[in-house]
Amino acid sequence: MNVAGLKNVIWREGKHYVAQSLNVDVSSFGETKKEALDNLREALELYFEDAPGDAASSVEEPEIVSI
Repeated sequence: MNVAGLKNVIWREGKHYVAQSLNVDVSSFGETKKEALDNLREALELYFEDAPGDAASSVEEPEIVSI
């Protein structure tokens, strides 16, 4: 699977950035946004090595909301 088309979110948590995929339950972190996203890409590639072809759900126009 091409991980480039997946929707992801990133935020700062303490001294690290956390990057999480919205399509599958995979996340990673790093000291910079770039490092967190690079680590997420690697984690997603490893995840999809063993995942079934339909493992990713479709996410259209995600929105951040408070409740």
